[in-house]
Amino acid sequence: MSYREVRVAANGPVIDDPLIVDGAIEAVQGADPLVLSLLVLGGIAVFLGLWWAVRWFRRPPGVRLQRVLEKYDEVTILMHPNPDPDAMATAMGVAHIASEIGTDATLQYAGEIRHQENRAFRTVLELEAESIETTEELAADTVVLVDHNTPRGFTGAQSIEPVVVVDHHPGNGQGTAFTDVRTDYGAASTIVVEYLEKLGVTMEEEPSGEGLTIPDELATGLLYGILSDTNHLTKGCSAADFEAAAFLFPGIDEDLLDRIANPQVSDDVLQIKADAIQHKRIEGSFAICDVGEISNVDAIPQAADELMHLEGVTAVVVYGENDGTLHLSGRSRDDRVHMGETLSHAVSDIPMANAGGHARMGGGQLSIDHMRGIGPSEGISKEQFEQRLFSALAGER
Repeated sequence: MSYREVRVAANGPVIDDPLIVDGAIEAVQGADPLVLSLLVLGGIAVFLGLWWAVRWFRRPPGVRLQRVLEKYDEVTILMHPNPDPDAMATAMGVAHIASEIGTDATLQYAGEIRHQENRAFRTVLELEAESIETTEELAADTVVLVDHNTPRGFTGAQSIEPVVVVDHHPGNGQGTAFTDVRTDYGAASTIVVEYLEKLGVTMEEEPSGEGLTIPDELATGLLYGILSDTNHLTKGCSAADFEAAAFLFPGIDEDLLDRIANPQVSDDVLQIKADAIQHKRIEGSFAICDVGEISNVDAIPQAADELMHLEGVTAVVVYGENDGTLHLSGRSRDDRVHMGETLSHAVSDIPMANAGGHARMGGGQLSIDHMRGIGPSEGISKEQFEQRLFSALAGER
């Protein structure tokens, strides 16, 4: 066999030992044709897999979501318990994307829609959504989670494996086929607006007939979802939230928006706000208030919002009791106070308690009985709990 030069790499060394070269050639010539064929096929499969993965992840997220949804005849779009405007608007947007490809979508949630703003949103926009208490009541086995990334609030929730997750809250929950969690966004509605924009939706006041359009109700709902979760684009928002609001503006119905934004307020909500203002405790620039036994837990975050208007106050926590559970809501405009982490630290050693949220707002729940000592903890009083909250706000816990 004649001598040949073999380069092992471009610009690499030359193998000029005839024994090595001849040995390599004989090894190839003597290989089983079946093995060689399998090696070739394996290489092609790897190449095609990498090519497909690159193409898939180069597609805009909205397109990828659409491709996932079109595999199913029907899906359940599951909102978090007691859904707010951002959750409902996000669900509306995903349902619209599903409907465009012929996938039936049913909107469902655990708990109740109680807050007057949330009730107005649902009524004014004629939102069809069903309340559930168990997994057996899910309209479809294929579940899409919006505005939260871990199912909760109903019997069997922990057994659900969502196919899709679209959210802007911190957490480790994922969809089996699609996950889009953007914690730097002020609202999940903003994510859906970007989907729609990439799918070719336009917001012209008088559509030219080219491209896709969406109903006024959806544009209005998405805009209000952004406004409500960012306190009218003043807290926790990103450039994307502003861009999404500007994109939606030509398509909104101003009358619908006004009716959602200015609902009537019940007497008990006004009373709880008054109690929070009257009975607050202030230490430095932090305010805490126990509003006592209440029937409407949605009044607690509204009372927290009210206390934030007090001059000199930079962070507040309001809590109240309902059916044996203490409900917490916190707000912060103090760069030293990450409210979600503050509440989490305050309840960290209380069994069956959970709390968290964003830098500017957070919430939580804990069992009164566990706070008083049922379980492995020694228990603490409300006075001790308030002092613990003040310490957490000050970064001492």
